[in-house]
Amino acid sequence: MPGRADWRPIIAALANADTRTLYAQLVAGAEDAGAGLSPSRRRHAQAMLVSAGLIDHDGVPDATVFARVLAAAPRRERTTGVQRFLTPDGRIDRYPSSARDRAELLGHIARAVLAPEEVVGERELTDRLAELADDPAALRRHLVDAGLVERTRSGSQYALAQAEEAPEA
Repeated sequence: MPGRADWRPIIAALANADTRTLYAQLVAGAEDAGAGLSPSRRRHAQAMLVSAGLIDHDGVPDATVFARVLAAAPRRERTTGVQRFLTPDGRIDRYPSSARDRAELLGHIARAVLAPEEVVGERELTDRLAELADDPAALRRHLVDAGLVERTRSGSQYALAQAEEAPEA
């Protein structure tokens, strides 16, 4: 079947309650699959499943359809470090669950948006963070809470936090 690597027809078919129920019954091997549907609704559901490649014309589920779709999907490059949490264009894809990884990601973001000793207004910082995250205000709060970005006394400007110098031994 040409084009069977596309996931959209599969999702569209399974989004319909009648079609999803019929598919589940067919996969489970129910002898009376679709018995609760009117003949026209059953025909429509079966046609959707056939069109999506989930079953053949005899109503037999295709056990390989999901493997084919997954095999055809573009693979993400294996990345390491903070790049694991960024899209290819550098936006935050997700926040790490590990505190260490989260701190590393936030440090990367802080250094990406602010130069050492640079002081910017709240609007400027928010605009810069908007290039990297869907919720720049929350990201700004995360950076401040992590101690990576500091507010000025007035609270209207931001800068990278000064690294504390280690005491001399």
